[in-house]
This record gives sequence, C-alpha cells and structure tokens, in this order.
Amino acid sequence: MKRRIYYYDTDTSGAVYHANYLKYFEEARSEYLEARDLTVKGLLAEGVGFAIRRQEVEYKFPSLYGDTLDIETRVKEYTPYRIVFSYVVHNQDGKLIAKAETDLVCVGRDLKLIEIPPAVAAALKRDGVKP
Repeated sequence: MKRRIYYYDTDTSGAVYHANYLKYFEEARSEYLEARDLTVKGLLAEGVGFAIRRQEVEYKFPSLYGDTLDIETRVKEYTPYRIVFSYVVHNQDGKLIAKAETDLVCVGRDLKLIEIPPAVAAALKRDGVKP
C-alpha cells in the first residue's frame, strides 16, 4: 500500500507523529482484506469484527512531510480465533522506516471471542498462510 505523508501527519519536528503509524497499519489491513474480496464493512454487517490484542512497532527512521511510504502487509500467522499481521514500511528512497505486527482476535457484536469466518480463513489459505 502506498501512503503519502501530509503536513497533518507530522509533529512540530516535521516527522510523522509515532501514533499515526497505527492508522496507516489499519488502512493497510483494510486494503489487504479488500484485495481478497473481503471488506471490514461487510464483515461488520455479518457481526464479525477484529479487536487488537497486541501492537508492536519498531521505528527505524523518521518519515517526513512529502514522503511516500510503501507499506508491505502480510499475515504472519493465524489460528481459528486470531490473525497476526506484519508490516514493513519503506520510504520512496527504499529506506526502512518501521517494522510492526498487529495481533488481532475475532469478536462478535457482543465483543466476545468467535471463530474467524470460513471466507477469511479460505483467503488466508489461498495466500499460503498456514493455521
């Protein structure tokens, strides 16, 4: 996923504010699902959501106003109830900006743990991710 950095993404130093990367990872996860004919909106309509269990980010180099980030997103692993996404972020010059992982659990409307829907599991298997 490509993500352009705007002025509002930055702090007073001109670098991207660290918490904004969490939004970028959310966008990247949504695009990952959409590329597999799944949407967050569609899953929510079926009563399926994902709650973040753990988030880890290793910041390597700052990104700045005007940069374009390339966020490579993949699923590292999954179980019947969890999905772990991993990300590698580079800028337009190929400089490594960050590495991250998001550990999500699948929840129903009542926010109780449920199994990942078969359509999501099938999409992950097609990508070669093993449970």
